[in-house]
Amino acid sequence: MQDVMHKLLIPAATGLGTAGVLFVVRGIAMRLLRKWADRTETMLDDMIIAAIKTPSVFWCITVGMGVGISVSDLHAKYVQSVSVAIHVLIIFSITIAAANLAGQLLTHYIRQTDLPFKNTGLVYGILNGLIYVLGILIILSVLGISIAPLITALGVGGLAVALALQDTLANLFSGLHILLEKSIRVNDFVKLENGQEGTIIDITWRTTRIRLQPNIVVVIPNSKLAQSVVINYSLPEDRTAIAVQVGVDYSSDLDHVESVLLDEVQKATAEVAGMLTEPQPLVRLDPGFGESSLDFTVICSIRDYAERPQMQHELRKRIFKRFKKENIVIPFPHRTIVMQHAEKERTEA
Repeated sequence: MQDVMHKLLIPAATGLGTAGVLFVVRGIAMRLLRKWADRTETMLDDMIIAAIKTPSVFWCITVGMGVGISVSDLHAKYVQSVSVAIHVLIIFSITIAAANLAGQLLTHYIRQTDLPFKNTGLVYGILNGLIYVLGILIILSVLGISIAPLITALGVGGLAVALALQDTLANLFSGLHILLEKSIRVNDFVKLENGQEGTIIDITWRTTRIRLQPNIVVVIPNSKLAQSVVINYSLPEDRTAIAVQVGVDYSSDLDHVESVLLDEVQKATAEVAGMLTEPQPLVRLDPGFGESSLDFTVICSIRDYAERPQMQHELRKRIFKRFKKENIVIPFPHRTIVMQHAEKERTEA
């Protein structure tokens, strides 16, 4: 018994000591690599360092196990079992590193290019799922488990699972359809059928999340969103136009009113962040004649529809102040009431 303990104690101590030394070296190396990456302009080194942070822990453990086994006198079958465990840990750690790096590269690539989808949880889920499935299949091969019967069993059982998870699969494929069609994208400002307006913050494998203007998140199943009518204010581009209506008295000089409005909106587009100077703003007299006023519409472009309330607010304030300065009257509604004495009406009757 003492001989067995002795045979186990020496490899265990050697393995733990090696792993401990490697952990210290890993900590020092990670700090030096981060400092070096901070001095470089490329983001690739930062992504690689972040991707190997967790897997490097497994690498220290596996090297320690390997060193411990190499100095042991254990039976061949035990050595074989530990070797298989080491291979499984290495494959698993490489799978984690590959999934982390692929996710970061995808994010970086999407930011740099105009792909048919933006950064979403669904894209991450599909990419990581494929990498992890590949890693699991390699691990099964190392363990000596045949993959072919497993795939056959999954094919037969997948039919039953598909029937049981119809709603889930419908949401998954609806999410893929939304991403590939590009009708709704992350950061787009949309209006739902019920009148709610908000910004798309994520499209996952099951739901789409929309942040409304009161900072409330609405979660909608992808299948329901794909079947509903959605107004996307960010297509074909984020830039949009806003209109502000203002009425003036019938005694006003219309040319002067038009000149004042145009001058004020041009100043606003040059001074207010979010308003655009191109296309140039317009002032138009509305068709027809109002009951109490002549109505003008001021039209200008803004960079984002989500900023529409703030831009209209700013424009109305400027117009009101300028009208007071120019003595242009914004009339109140007028009503003419004709009253007759009831006695006179009876006499005439």
